[in-house]
Amino acid sequence: MTRTSDREPRATRPVGSHDRDGRVAAWGVGVALVLVALAFALPHLLGWDVHTRASRSSVDAPLIPPLHGWLEPKLLGPGTLPALALAVLGWTWFGRWARTARWGRLLLVGYLLCLGWCLALALVDGPSGLSRVLGSDVEYLPTARSVTDVGTLLGEYVSRIPYAAAPDNWPTHVAGHPPLMLLFFVGLVHLGLGGDLAAGVVVTVVGATLPLAVLVAARALGAERHARAAAPFLVLSPVAVFVAVSADAVIGATMAWGLAALAVAATTRGRGWLPWSVVAGLLLGAGVMMSYGMPLMGLVALAVLAAARSWRPLVPAALAALAVVLGFALAGFAWWEAYPVLHDRYWDGIAADRPAAYWLWGNLAALVVITGPLVPGALAVAGERLRAASPLRGPARDAVRTVVLLSLATALVVLLADASRMSKAETERIWVPFVPWLTLAVALLPGVLEGRGRWLRVGLAVQLAATILVQQLFYTSW
Repeated sequence: MTRTSDREPRATRPVGSHDRDGRVAAWGVGVALVLVALAFALPHLLGWDVHTRASRSSVDAPLIPPLHGWLEPKLLGPGTLPALALAVLGWTWFGRWARTARWGRLLLVGYLLCLGWCLALALVDGPSGLSRVLGSDVEYLPTARSVTDVGTLLGEYVSRIPYAAAPDNWPTHVAGHPPLMLLFFVGLVHLGLGGDLAAGVVVTVVGATLPLAVLVAARALGAERHARAAAPFLVLSPVAVFVAVSADAVIGATMAWGLAALAVAATTRGRGWLPWSVVAGLLLGAGVMMSYGMPLMGLVALAVLAAARSWRPLVPAALAALAVVLGFALAGFAWWEAYPVLHDRYWDGIAADRPAAYWLWGNLAALVVITGPLVPGALAVAGERLRAASPLRGPARDAVRTVVLLSLATALVVLLADASRMSKAETERIWVPFVPWLTLAVALLPGVLEGRGRWLRVGLAVQLAATILVQQLFYTSW
């Protein structure tokens, strides 16, 4: 055990700032809870058909917009008791230990705790909680098992996106993403990990690294104390329900490690900055080739460089990312040609039936479900810190600036993705990559940085309880 790093000096807060932050946070939490209540209740009370699910997937149980699943209460599943045990461990011990643990141990234990949390929640539904999704005919695995020639796959990828290409058109998730996500599963198949359960475990193992990347990035940018304070909220986040077997968790992990590498590049002295910049660009470029929404995360990349006050990595990272995109174009798949075709397919399908009047705010309610109610309050505090311009006295102001920049840049990404109307419904899965960066703002809540107060103890308990409640009450589809 060692003392917390001295890289981030303690802050001197103005008198009364904690009270103001508390009021702002309470307002944010209250608005978020009202939003969630309205999003769940109004479609049923007013008889709105918001087309949460496609007609082909109709079920007998009550649907639960804004989530993609349905009501399916479970009294006790194989993963329920392990999930409760991990929640108690996280609430009573992990947060306190994370403040003083050696950094390497924190990352290792944090990863194991996050992985256990994801697996336990998935196993509430038994082994099928890790296998049923990826075996679906709209997912990647069935297609990946039939791929024999990657060159042919890339060459015909765009032509098979439209519904008009039936019966050879791609299934929903393959059509909705660039080919690198499908190629990830092709690789698993060739490695002998192409079974539904094996692939589900691999996806979860990769997705559980998401919070680690955020911790690494925050530390590199001089906000280690804030990262340690946010660690229990990152590791035991409600998003874990949707990380297990969700390919979007792989996308999120790829982007998160790209941003972490960018943070290291921007703060590395000597020649090491250049290879880290290239690594960052390659990972970020790979993320773009996994999801059409990931170019928006360029705003978070700019926030990383702004927090570091170094723009030196920008050009090499951008060139490396562009090399990935152009490499796919030379192999037969041009991102800029595929996106308009996907746009047309999207609007030829269920998107035309899903009312924007509901989903523009229903999506945000789904986001609250996967972040937990505390994060909107934390983002409200981050917004207040930005408005205040000089919220701190002393050198710790830069650490707060880092947290504010990263969390609010991600919030802007969410708003832009929502406004695009290309993510109407299913955002509890699609927006998984954004959640850890938003959650970092929890360190700004009153008392959390100091390791005391109701925002820490009660807030973490609420986050954990909300997670288990969602898993126990709903069939979440992921």
